[in-house]
Amino acid sequence: MFESYLVSRAFQSSCERVCMTLRLEVSKGKRPIDIHEDEDDARSRKLLKLFGDREEDEPRGGMGTYELMPVPDDPRESLEQVDREEDEPRGGMGTYELMPVPDDPRESLEQVDDAGRRSHAGDSSSDELISFIGRDVSINCLVRCSRSDYGSIASLNQSFHSLVRSGELYRLRRLTGFVEHWVYFSCHLLEWEAFDPIRHRWMHLPRMPVNECFIFSDKESLAVGTELLVFGKEVMSLVIYRYSLLTNSWSSGMSMNTPRCLFGSASLGEIAILAGGCDSQGNILKSAELYNSETQTFKRLPDMHKPRKMCSGVFMDKKFYVIGGIGGADSKVLSCGEEYNLDTETWTEIPNMSPGRSTAARESDMPATAEAPPLVAVVNNELYAADYSDMEVKKYDKKRRVWFSVGRLPDRAVSMNGWGLAFRACGDRLIVIGGPRTMGEGFIEINSWVPGEGPAQWNLLAGNSSRTGNFVYNCAVMGC
Repeated sequence: MFESYLVSRAFQSSCERVCMTLRLEVSKGKRPIDIHEDEDDARSRKLLKLFGDREEDEPRGGMGTYELMPVPDDPRESLEQVDREEDEPRGGMGTYELMPVPDDPRESLEQVDDAGRRSHAGDSSSDELISFIGRDVSINCLVRCSRSDYGSIASLNQSFHSLVRSGELYRLRRLTGFVEHWVYFSCHLLEWEAFDPIRHRWMHLPRMPVNECFIFSDKESLAVGTELLVFGKEVMSLVIYRYSLLTNSWSSGMSMNTPRCLFGSASLGEIAILAGGCDSQGNILKSAELYNSETQTFKRLPDMHKPRKMCSGVFMDKKFYVIGGIGGADSKVLSCGEEYNLDTETWTEIPNMSPGRSTAARESDMPATAEAPPLVAVVNNELYAADYSDMEVKKYDKKRRVWFSVGRLPDRAVSMNGWGLAFRACGDRLIVIGGPRTMGEGFIEINSWVPGEGPAQWNLLAGNSSRTGNFVYNCAVMGC
Protein backbone atom coordinates (compact mmCIF):
# COMPACT_ATOMS: atom_id res chain seq x y z
CA MET A 1 0.00 0.00 0.00
CA PHE A 2 1.32 3.40 -0.98
CA GLU A 3 1.49 5.81 1.95
CA SER A 4 0.96 9.55 1.60
CA TYR A 5 3.63 11.91 2.88
CA LEU A 6 3.78 15.63 3.52
CA VAL A 7 7.02 16.62 1.85
CA SER A 8 9.13 19.76 1.97
CA ARG A 9 10.49 21.66 -0.99
CA ALA A 10 13.93 20.34 -0.13
CA PHE A 11 12.65 16.75 -0.28
CA GLN A 12 10.95 17.39 -3.60
CA SER A 13 14.17 18.84 -5.00
CA SER A 14 16.09 15.86 -3.69
CA CYS A 15 13.62 13.53 -5.36
CA GLU A 16 14.20 15.29 -8.66
CA ARG A 17 17.94 14.88 -8.29
CA VAL A 18 17.55 11.21 -7.37
CA CYS A 19 15.69 10.68 -10.65
CA MET A 20 18.40 12.58 -12.49
CA THR A 21 21.03 10.38 -10.90
CA LEU A 22 19.15 7.23 -11.94
CA ARG A 23 19.07 8.45 -15.54
CA LEU A 24 22.76 9.26 -15.48
CA GLU A 25 23.55 5.83 -14.08
CA VAL A 26 21.83 4.30 -17.10
CA SER A 27 23.60 6.54 -19.60
CA LYS A 28 27.08 6.25 -18.08
CA GLY A 29 27.37 2.57 -17.25
CA LYS A 30 26.99 -0.57 -19.33
CA ARG A 31 25.34 -2.42 -16.44
CA PRO A 32 21.93 -1.23 -15.23
CA ILE A 33 22.05 -0.56 -11.52
CA ASP A 34 20.42 -2.59 -8.80
CA ILE A 35 20.87 -0.43 -5.72
CA HIS A 36 21.67 -2.37 -2.52
CA GLU A 37 23.81 -1.12 0.34
CA ASP A 38 25.72 -4.37 0.66
CA GLU A 39 26.51 -4.49 -3.08
CA ASP A 40 27.20 -0.89 -3.93
CA ASP A 41 27.82 1.30 -0.90
CA ALA A 42 29.24 4.10 -3.03
CA ARG A 43 26.03 4.55 -5.03
CA SER A 44 23.91 4.30 -1.88
CA ARG A 45 25.93 6.99 -0.17
CA LYS A 46 25.67 9.18 -3.25
CA LEU A 47 21.87 8.90 -3.31
CA LEU A 48 21.64 9.35 0.45
CA LYS A 49 23.71 12.52 0.20
CA LEU A 50 21.15 13.90 -2.24
CA PHE A 51 18.42 13.51 0.37
CA GLY A 52 20.46 15.41 2.93
CA ASP A 53 21.29 18.25 0.58
CA ARG A 54 19.22 21.30 1.53
CA GLU A 55 21.09 24.03 -0.35
CA GLU A 56 18.13 26.02 -1.65
CA ASP A 57 20.31 28.44 -3.59
CA GLU A 58 21.70 25.76 -5.86
CA PRO A 59 20.58 26.15 -9.50
CA ARG A 60 17.65 23.90 -10.39
CA GLY A 61 17.81 23.94 -14.16
CA GLY A 62 19.49 20.59 -14.64
CA MET A 63 16.45 18.49 -15.36
CA GLY A 64 16.00 20.04 -18.80
CA THR A 65 19.59 19.70 -19.97
CA TYR A 66 19.79 15.94 -20.49
CA GLU A 67 18.83 13.93 -23.51
CA LEU A 68 15.70 11.78 -23.38
CA MET A 69 16.74 8.16 -22.75
CA PRO A 70 14.31 5.71 -24.39
CA VAL A 71 13.95 2.11 -23.24
CA PRO A 72 15.48 -0.20 -25.88
CA ASP A 73 14.60 -3.79 -26.69
CA ASP A 74 18.18 -4.70 -25.72
CA PRO A 75 19.57 -2.20 -23.16
CA ARG A 76 23.11 -3.55 -23.59
CA GLU A 77 23.16 -2.40 -27.20
CA SER A 78 21.77 1.04 -26.35
CA LEU A 79 24.08 1.64 -23.40
CA GLU A 80 27.15 0.68 -25.40
CA GLN A 81 26.06 3.17 -28.03
CA VAL A 82 25.76 5.85 -25.34
CA ASP A 83 29.37 5.20 -24.37
CA ARG A 84 30.50 5.44 -28.00
CA GLU A 85 28.56 8.62 -28.65
CA GLU A 86 29.38 10.30 -25.34
CA ASP A 87 31.58 12.90 -26.96
CA GLU A 88 29.34 13.60 -29.95
CA PRO A 89 27.46 16.93 -30.12
CA ARG A 90 23.89 16.91 -28.85
CA GLY A 91 21.09 18.48 -30.85
CA GLY A 92 18.78 19.46 -27.98
CA MET A 93 15.71 20.29 -30.10
CA GLY A 94 15.82 17.17 -32.29
CA THR A 95 13.10 14.60 -32.92
CA TYR A 96 12.99 11.44 -30.80
CA GLU A 97 11.42 8.06 -31.37
CA LEU A 98 9.29 6.77 -28.49
CA MET A 99 10.65 3.38 -27.44
CA PRO A 100 8.59 0.68 -25.72
CA VAL A 101 9.38 -0.75 -22.31
CA PRO A 102 10.96 -4.19 -22.98
CA ASP A 103 8.85 -7.24 -22.17
CA ASP A 104 11.45 -8.83 -19.86
CA PRO A 105 14.71 -6.98 -19.22
CA ARG A 106 16.10 -10.03 -17.39
CA GLU A 107 16.55 -11.75 -20.75
CA SER A 108 18.81 -8.99 -22.03
CA LEU A 109 20.49 -7.52 -18.93
CA GLU A 110 22.61 -10.47 -17.74
CA GLN A 111 26.05 -9.01 -17.29
CA VAL A 112 29.43 -9.84 -15.80
CA ASP A 113 30.41 -7.06 -13.38
CA ASP A 114 33.92 -5.72 -12.75
CA ALA A 115 34.57 -8.20 -9.92
CA GLY A 116 33.73 -11.13 -12.16
CA ARG A 117 30.40 -11.84 -10.40
CA ARG A 118 27.30 -12.92 -12.28
CA SER A 119 24.48 -10.45 -11.67
CA HIS A 120 20.98 -10.22 -13.04
CA ALA A 121 19.33 -6.80 -12.95
CA GLY A 122 15.91 -8.34 -12.39
CA ASP A 123 16.88 -10.99 -9.83
CA SER A 124 16.36 -8.84 -6.78
CA SER A 125 13.98 -10.58 -4.42
CA SER A 126 13.12 -7.23 -2.85
CA ASP A 127 10.40 -4.95 -4.13
CA GLU A 128 11.89 -1.92 -2.41
CA LEU A 129 13.31 -0.26 -5.57
CA ILE A 130 15.90 1.96 -3.82
CA SER A 131 16.39 -0.43 -0.92
CA PHE A 132 17.88 1.81 1.74
CA ILE A 133 14.97 4.28 1.64
CA GLY A 134 12.18 1.75 1.14
CA ARG A 135 9.52 1.28 -1.51
CA ASP A 136 7.10 4.00 -0.39
CA VAL A 137 9.72 6.77 -0.29
CA SER A 138 11.17 5.49 -3.57
CA ILE A 139 7.76 5.80 -5.21
CA ASN A 140 7.29 9.24 -3.67
CA CYS A 141 10.45 10.28 -5.49
CA LEU A 142 9.57 8.62 -8.79
CA VAL A 143 6.10 10.17 -8.81
CA ARG A 144 7.79 13.59 -8.83
CA CYS A 145 10.13 12.74 -11.70
CA SER A 146 9.28 13.84 -15.22
CA ARG A 147 7.36 11.24 -17.21
CA SER A 148 10.04 11.71 -19.89
CA ASP A 149 12.41 9.81 -17.58
CA TYR A 150 10.26 6.74 -17.04
CA GLY A 151 11.55 4.90 -20.09
CA SER A 152 15.15 5.00 -18.88
CA ILE A 153 14.18 4.36 -15.25
CA ALA A 154 12.29 1.23 -16.35
CA SER A 155 15.49 -0.26 -17.79
CA LEU A 156 17.35 -0.18 -14.46
CA ASN A 157 16.01 -3.49 -13.15
CA GLN A 158 12.93 -5.68 -12.99
CA SER A 159 11.36 -3.82 -10.06
CA PHE A 160 11.56 -0.45 -11.80
CA HIS A 161 10.42 -2.04 -15.05
CA SER A 162 7.34 -3.62 -13.47
CA LEU A 163 6.44 -0.42 -11.65
CA VAL A 164 6.53 1.73 -14.80
CA ARG A 165 4.85 -0.72 -17.13
CA SER A 166 2.05 -1.52 -14.66
CA GLY A 167 0.83 2.08 -14.81
CA GLU A 168 0.99 2.35 -11.03
CA LEU A 169 3.18 5.46 -11.16
CA TYR A 170 0.69 7.26 -13.39
CA ARG A 171 -2.22 6.36 -11.10
CA LEU A 172 -0.33 7.69 -8.10
CA ARG A 173 0.65 10.84 -9.99
CA ARG A 174 -3.01 11.47 -10.75
CA LEU A 175 -4.02 10.93 -7.11
CA THR A 176 -1.28 13.22 -5.77
CA GLY A 177 -1.73 15.92 -8.41
CA PHE A 178 1.57 15.48 -10.28
CA VAL A 179 0.44 15.72 -13.89
CA GLU A 180 2.38 16.61 -17.05
CA HIS A 181 0.54 17.36 -20.28
CA TRP A 182 1.84 16.24 -23.65
CA VAL A 183 0.25 17.22 -26.95
CA TYR A 184 -0.52 14.51 -29.51
CA PHE A 185 -1.48 15.48 -33.05
CA SER A 186 -1.65 14.10 -36.56
CA CYS A 187 -0.79 16.03 -39.71
CA HIS A 188 -0.79 12.83 -41.74
CA LEU A 189 -3.59 10.30 -41.95
CA LEU A 190 -1.63 7.49 -40.27
CA GLU A 191 1.14 9.26 -38.38
CA TRP A 192 1.08 10.86 -34.95
CA GLU A 193 3.57 13.09 -33.21
CA ALA A 194 3.87 14.03 -29.57
CA PHE A 195 5.28 17.21 -28.06
CA ASP A 196 6.52 17.64 -24.51
CA PRO A 197 6.07 21.36 -23.68
CA ILE A 198 8.26 21.12 -20.57
CA ARG A 199 11.38 19.84 -22.30
CA HIS A 200 10.39 21.06 -25.77
CA ARG A 201 10.82 17.59 -27.28
CA TRP A 202 9.17 16.23 -30.42
CA MET A 203 8.51 12.49 -30.59
CA HIS A 204 7.18 10.12 -33.24
CA LEU A 205 4.60 7.50 -32.36
CA PRO A 206 4.54 4.14 -34.15
CA ARG A 207 2.59 4.16 -37.39
CA MET A 208 -1.05 3.12 -37.05
CA PRO A 209 -1.69 -0.43 -38.38
CA VAL A 210 -4.89 0.29 -40.31
CA ASN A 211 -6.38 -0.38 -43.76
CA GLU A 212 -7.17 2.07 -46.56
CA CYS A 213 -10.84 2.43 -45.61
CA PHE A 214 -9.87 3.76 -42.20
CA ILE A 215 -7.38 6.20 -43.68
CA PHE A 216 -10.01 8.20 -45.56
CA SER A 217 -12.84 8.02 -43.02
CA ASP A 218 -13.89 10.76 -40.60
CA LYS A 219 -11.89 10.37 -37.41
CA GLU A 220 -12.14 11.56 -33.83
CA SER A 221 -9.40 11.41 -31.20
CA LEU A 222 -9.39 11.42 -27.43
CA ALA A 223 -6.64 11.14 -24.80
CA VAL A 224 -7.68 9.58 -21.48
CA GLY A 225 -5.45 8.21 -18.72
CA THR A 226 -2.38 6.81 -20.46
CA GLU A 227 -4.23 6.07 -23.71
CA LEU A 228 -4.83 7.81 -27.02
CA LEU A 229 -8.01 6.63 -28.75
CA VAL A 230 -8.62 7.19 -32.45
CA PHE A 231 -12.12 6.48 -33.82
CA GLY A 232 -12.86 5.84 -37.48
CA LYS A 233 -14.52 3.53 -39.98
CA GLU A 234 -13.39 0.39 -41.78
CA VAL A 235 -15.65 -0.67 -44.67
CA MET A 236 -19.09 -0.68 -42.98
CA SER A 237 -18.09 -0.84 -39.30
CA LEU A 238 -16.85 1.82 -36.88
CA VAL A 239 -13.62 0.91 -35.11
CA ILE A 240 -11.37 2.19 -32.34
CA TYR A 241 -7.58 2.11 -32.30
CA ARG A 242 -5.90 2.49 -28.92
CA TYR A 243 -2.36 3.74 -28.37
CA SER A 244 -0.87 2.83 -24.98
CA LEU A 245 1.78 5.05 -23.45
CA LEU A 246 2.88 2.10 -21.30
CA THR A 247 3.75 -0.17 -24.24
CA ASN A 248 4.21 2.42 -27.00
CA SER A 249 2.02 0.36 -29.31
CA TRP A 250 -1.35 0.41 -31.09
CA SER A 251 -4.12 -2.15 -30.66
CA SER A 252 -7.74 -2.51 -31.73
CA GLY A 253 -10.78 -4.54 -30.79
CA MET A 254 -12.62 -2.25 -28.37
CA SER A 255 -16.17 -1.22 -29.20
CA MET A 256 -18.69 1.19 -27.77
CA ASN A 257 -22.19 0.05 -26.88
CA THR A 258 -23.35 2.30 -29.71
CA PRO A 259 -20.49 2.80 -32.19
CA ARG A 260 -20.36 6.38 -33.47
CA CYS A 261 -18.33 9.08 -35.16
CA LEU A 262 -18.48 12.91 -35.26
CA PHE A 263 -19.25 13.04 -31.52
CA GLY A 264 -18.21 15.43 -28.76
CA SER A 265 -15.88 14.15 -26.06
CA ALA A 266 -13.60 15.12 -23.19
CA SER A 267 -11.61 13.36 -20.48
CA LEU A 268 -11.15 13.84 -16.76
CA GLY A 269 -8.36 11.72 -15.29
CA GLU A 270 -9.01 8.09 -16.13
CA ILE A 271 -12.54 8.62 -17.49
CA ALA A 272 -13.97 10.18 -20.64
CA ILE A 273 -17.47 10.92 -21.89
CA LEU A 274 -18.51 10.65 -25.55
CA ALA A 275 -21.83 12.21 -26.52
CA GLY A 276 -23.89 12.44 -29.69
CA GLY A 277 -22.40 11.85 -33.11
CA CYS A 278 -23.85 9.59 -35.77
CA ASP A 279 -23.89 5.84 -36.33
CA SER A 280 -22.60 3.91 -39.35
CA GLN A 281 -25.88 4.62 -41.19
CA GLY A 282 -25.61 8.39 -40.65
CA ASN A 283 -28.36 8.63 -38.01
CA ILE A 284 -27.73 11.46 -35.54
CA LEU A 285 -27.55 10.22 -31.94
CA LYS A 286 -28.53 11.63 -28.58
CA SER A 287 -26.98 8.80 -26.60
CA ALA A 288 -23.80 9.10 -24.54
CA GLU A 289 -21.25 6.74 -23.01
CA LEU A 290 -18.60 6.88 -20.29
CA TYR A 291 -15.24 5.22 -20.92
CA ASN A 292 -13.00 4.05 -18.07
CA SER A 293 -9.38 3.66 -19.19
CA GLU A 294 -8.48 1.62 -16.10
CA THR A 295 -10.96 -1.13 -17.00
CA GLN A 296 -11.13 -0.34 -20.76
CA THR A 297 -14.92 -0.53 -20.65
CA PHE A 298 -17.79 1.63 -21.94
CA LYS A 299 -20.88 2.36 -19.85
CA ARG A 300 -24.17 3.70 -21.20
CA LEU A 301 -25.31 7.07 -19.85
CA PRO A 302 -28.77 8.63 -19.97
CA ASP A 303 -29.68 10.19 -23.32
CA MET A 304 -29.23 13.89 -23.95
CA HIS A 305 -32.25 16.09 -24.58
CA LYS A 306 -31.33 16.64 -28.24
CA PRO A 307 -29.54 14.51 -30.83
CA ARG A 308 -26.45 16.22 -32.24
CA LYS A 309 -23.35 15.54 -34.30
CA MET A 310 -20.21 17.58 -35.04
CA CYS A 311 -20.38 18.91 -31.50
CA SER A 312 -17.60 19.54 -28.96
CA GLY A 313 -17.13 18.39 -25.39
CA VAL A 314 -15.35 19.75 -22.32
CA PHE A 315 -15.13 19.12 -18.59
CA MET A 316 -15.67 22.18 -16.40
CA ASP A 317 -16.33 22.37 -12.66
CA LYS A 318 -16.31 18.53 -12.60
CA LYS A 319 -19.24 18.39 -15.01
CA PHE A 320 -19.29 17.40 -18.67
CA TYR A 321 -20.60 19.78 -21.32
CA VAL A 322 -21.49 19.05 -24.92
CA ILE A 323 -21.58 22.25 -27.00
CA GLY A 324 -23.10 23.19 -30.34
CA GLY A 325 -23.25 20.80 -33.25
CA ILE A 326 -25.86 19.93 -35.84
CA GLY A 327 -29.20 18.32 -35.07
CA GLY A 328 -32.56 17.47 -36.55
CA ALA A 329 -33.64 16.19 -39.94
CA ASP A 330 -32.81 19.56 -41.53
CA SER A 331 -29.24 19.58 -40.12
CA LYS A 332 -29.92 22.70 -38.11
CA VAL A 333 -27.06 24.38 -36.24
CA LEU A 334 -27.61 24.11 -32.49
CA SER A 335 -26.72 27.09 -30.32
CA CYS A 336 -27.46 25.32 -27.04
CA GLY A 337 -25.27 23.11 -24.92
CA GLU A 338 -26.05 20.40 -22.40
CA GLU A 339 -24.53 19.80 -18.98
CA TYR A 340 -24.13 16.31 -17.53
CA ASN A 341 -23.88 16.00 -13.75
CA LEU A 342 -21.88 12.89 -12.87
CA ASP A 343 -23.34 12.77 -9.34
CA THR A 344 -27.02 12.96 -10.28
CA GLU A 345 -26.57 11.37 -13.74
CA THR A 346 -28.83 13.96 -15.34
CA TRP A 347 -28.62 16.30 -18.37
CA THR A 348 -29.55 19.99 -18.28
CA GLU A 349 -29.96 22.06 -21.43
CA ILE A 350 -28.14 25.41 -21.47
CA PRO A 351 -29.26 27.97 -24.09
CA ASN A 352 -26.75 29.96 -26.17
CA MET A 353 -23.73 28.07 -24.87
CA SER A 354 -22.23 27.59 -28.31
CA PRO A 355 -19.93 30.42 -29.49
CA GLY A 356 -22.01 30.50 -32.68
CA ARG A 357 -21.23 30.38 -36.36
CA SER A 358 -18.47 32.46 -37.83
CA THR A 359 -19.12 35.76 -39.57
CA ALA A 360 -18.03 34.27 -42.89
CA ALA A 361 -20.45 31.36 -42.54
CA ARG A 362 -23.38 33.62 -41.71
CA GLU A 363 -22.71 36.00 -44.58
CA SER A 364 -22.18 33.33 -47.24
CA ASP A 365 -24.91 30.87 -46.23
CA MET A 366 -22.24 28.21 -45.91
CA PRO A 367 -23.66 24.72 -45.21
CA ALA A 368 -23.45 23.83 -41.54
CA THR A 369 -21.39 20.74 -42.28
CA ALA A 370 -18.71 22.82 -44.02
CA GLU A 371 -17.63 24.34 -40.70
CA ALA A 372 -15.57 22.59 -38.07
CA PRO A 373 -17.17 21.80 -34.70
CA PRO A 374 -16.79 24.58 -32.10
CA LEU A 375 -13.13 25.12 -31.19
CA VAL A 376 -13.45 25.23 -27.40
CA ALA A 377 -11.16 24.52 -24.43
CA VAL A 378 -11.25 24.87 -20.64
CA VAL A 379 -8.43 26.27 -18.49
CA ASN A 380 -8.88 26.65 -14.74
CA ASN A 381 -12.61 25.94 -15.12
CA GLU A 382 -13.06 28.81 -17.58
CA LEU A 383 -14.38 28.15 -21.09
CA TYR A 384 -12.66 29.67 -24.13
CA ALA A 385 -13.34 29.48 -27.86
CA ALA A 386 -11.37 30.25 -31.03
CA ASP A 387 -13.24 32.26 -33.67
CA TYR A 388 -11.26 31.30 -36.77
CA SER A 389 -13.09 33.79 -39.01
CA ASP A 390 -12.54 36.93 -36.94
CA MET A 391 -9.23 35.57 -35.54
CA GLU A 392 -10.40 36.18 -31.99
CA VAL A 393 -10.29 34.33 -28.69
CA LYS A 394 -13.54 34.45 -26.73
CA LYS A 395 -14.39 33.66 -23.13
CA TYR A 396 -17.69 32.39 -21.78
CA ASP A 397 -19.30 34.21 -18.86
CA LYS A 398 -20.95 31.38 -16.91
CA LYS A 399 -23.20 33.67 -14.87
CA ARG A 400 -24.52 35.82 -17.71
CA ARG A 401 -24.20 33.01 -20.29
CA VAL A 402 -22.62 35.23 -22.92
CA TRP A 403 -19.39 35.19 -24.92
CA PHE A 404 -16.96 38.13 -25.07
CA SER A 405 -13.63 38.72 -26.78
CA VAL A 406 -10.38 38.53 -24.80
CA GLY A 407 -7.91 39.07 -27.62
CA ARG A 408 -6.60 37.82 -30.93
CA LEU A 409 -5.49 34.42 -32.18
CA PRO A 410 -1.87 34.03 -33.34
CA ASP A 411 -1.35 35.67 -36.73
CA ARG A 412 -0.26 32.44 -38.44
CA ALA A 413 -3.16 30.34 -37.12
CA VAL A 414 -4.60 29.53 -40.54
CA SER A 415 -7.52 27.17 -41.11
CA MET A 416 -10.12 26.11 -43.67
CA ASN A 417 -13.42 27.04 -42.04
CA GLY A 418 -11.93 25.93 -38.72
CA TRP A 419 -10.58 22.64 -40.08
CA GLY A 420 -6.84 22.01 -39.83
CA LEU A 421 -6.39 24.14 -36.70
CA ALA A 422 -6.10 22.74 -33.16
CA PHE A 423 -7.27 24.77 -30.15
CA ARG A 424 -6.71 22.91 -26.87
CA ALA A 425 -6.14 23.30 -23.16
CA CYS A 426 -2.75 22.07 -21.99
CA GLY A 427 -2.58 22.32 -18.21
CA ASP A 428 -2.84 25.98 -17.23
CA ARG A 429 -2.39 27.27 -20.78
CA LEU A 430 -4.25 27.43 -24.06
CA ILE A 431 -2.43 26.20 -27.12
CA VAL A 432 -3.00 26.73 -30.84
CA ILE A 433 -1.40 24.30 -33.28
CA GLY A 434 -1.23 25.04 -36.98
CA GLY A 435 0.82 26.84 -39.54
CA PRO A 436 0.78 29.00 -42.66
CA ARG A 437 -0.48 27.44 -45.89
CA THR A 438 2.61 27.42 -48.09
CA MET A 439 3.76 25.38 -51.04
CA GLY A 440 6.20 22.55 -50.40
CA GLU A 441 7.24 21.40 -46.95
CA GLY A 442 4.89 22.35 -44.14
CA PHE A 443 5.75 24.09 -40.90
CA ILE A 444 3.92 23.48 -37.63
CA GLU A 445 3.79 26.08 -34.86
CA ILE A 446 2.64 25.60 -31.28
CA ASN A 447 1.63 28.89 -29.67
CA SER A 448 0.62 29.12 -26.02
CA TRP A 449 -1.04 31.63 -23.73
CA VAL A 450 -1.60 31.40 -19.98
CA PRO A 451 -4.93 33.21 -19.44
CA GLY A 452 -4.85 36.02 -16.91
CA GLU A 453 -6.41 39.40 -16.39
CA GLY A 454 -5.16 41.04 -19.56
CA PRO A 455 -5.73 40.33 -23.26
CA ALA A 456 -4.34 37.25 -24.97
CA GLN A 457 -0.55 37.34 -25.33
CA TRP A 458 0.64 34.39 -27.43
CA ASN A 459 4.14 32.99 -27.18
CA LEU A 460 5.71 30.69 -29.74
CA LEU A 461 6.26 27.55 -27.71
CA ALA A 462 7.79 25.52 -30.54
CA GLY A 463 8.06 25.26 -34.29
CA ASN A 464 8.96 22.28 -36.39
CA SER A 465 9.29 21.53 -40.08
CA SER A 466 6.77 18.86 -40.94
CA ARG A 467 7.24 16.55 -43.88
CA THR A 468 3.57 15.60 -43.51
CA GLY A 469 2.17 19.13 -43.83
CA ASN A 470 0.65 21.63 -41.44
CA PHE A 471 -3.02 20.68 -41.62
CA VAL A 472 -3.89 19.23 -38.20
CA TYR A 473 -6.35 16.39 -38.72
CA ASN A 474 -6.64 15.36 -35.09
CA CYS A 475 -5.26 16.57 -31.79
CA ALA A 476 -5.52 15.50 -28.14
CA VAL A 477 -3.76 16.41 -24.89
CA MET A 478 -2.75 13.63 -22.49
CA GLY A 479 -2.26 14.61 -18.87
CA CYS A 480 -0.68 11.96 -16.69
